[in-house]
Amino acid sequence: MSDAQKPIYGGQAVMEGVMFGGKRSLVTAIRRKDQTIEYFHSKRKSSPFLTKLKKIPFLRGIAAIIEASANGTMHLNFSSERYDLDPSEDATLAEKKESRLSLVLGVATLGVLSFLFGKVLFTLIPVFLAQLTRPIFSSDLSQILIEGLFKLILLLVYIYVISQTPLIKRVFQYHGAEHKVINAYENQLPLTVENVQKSSRLHYRCGSSFILFTVIVGVFVYMLVPLDPLWLRIVDRLLLIPVVLGIAFEVLQLTNKVRDIPILRFLGYPGLWLQLLTTKEPSDDQVEVAIASFNELLRIESEDIQTEDKIV
Repeated sequence: MSDAQKPIYGGQAVMEGVMFGGKRSLVTAIRRKDQTIEYFHSKRKSSPFLTKLKKIPFLRGIAAIIEASANGTMHLNFSSERYDLDPSEDATLAEKKESRLSLVLGVATLGVLSFLFGKVLFTLIPVFLAQLTRPIFSSDLSQILIEGLFKLILLLVYIYVISQTPLIKRVFQYHGAEHKVINAYENQLPLTVENVQKSSRLHYRCGSSFILFTVIVGVFVYMLVPLDPLWLRIVDRLLLIPVVLGIAFEVLQLTNKVRDIPILRFLGYPGLWLQLLTTKEPSDDQVEVAIASFNELLRIESEDIQTEDKIV
């Protein structure tokens, strides 16, 4: 299969495991307390409205973020409920659960709202910090650059601080395992622990790169709108969040497309550098879970294709 025909897979780290997503399905594999591997499957679903948006440049990024936040949170919820629970205690989960529909809708909505709330905070806090430097850096250009600098510092400090906690450190290790599996697959290597461990823990399509690109893109976008008075600056930043996200998504896609071109590949390096913080080298056991998750996704996607062929 040529590179153009090969499906594009993505994923994310969860508690003691990895989620991978394909064209039709999403699969999470986690390591349970008794060292067994458990899977969670779901179909990739999107509203007709989001499906249309995903075909429009600069809008497709917003649709992808909403869909990924909703789907990813459901799988993260699955892992967080079970990763430190002995399988013999699973019956207690059933007693606490609401109806399946209300649970899925509630968790999906929470994921989207959490992302938006976090984005608003990381957008507005640097505005107020930059405003405090007005007596020293009074020009609009210097204010925009200072605001971007504060945003970058805030992002790096936040990631560094949470990475020091044992729980998040393990999540970042699974994040590294996820990237290693994708890189091994895209390089057409057999998915063995040895091959995957030799692969890079960095990847051009990573969401960490996307977050950094929102900072860089924001600096250029904010040059097009007024900074005074302060209330207008705040309103502009809030209204421009979708614009910045949409452009940053296109930049992320561009850097991935040109990553094999010697000169242009450097465009994606800032995002890769940030991944040195958001990924850690995984253990063999963690890589084993990531491989199991990806192989399960490939199996399900293959069965779906065969079923479609039979129906046709």
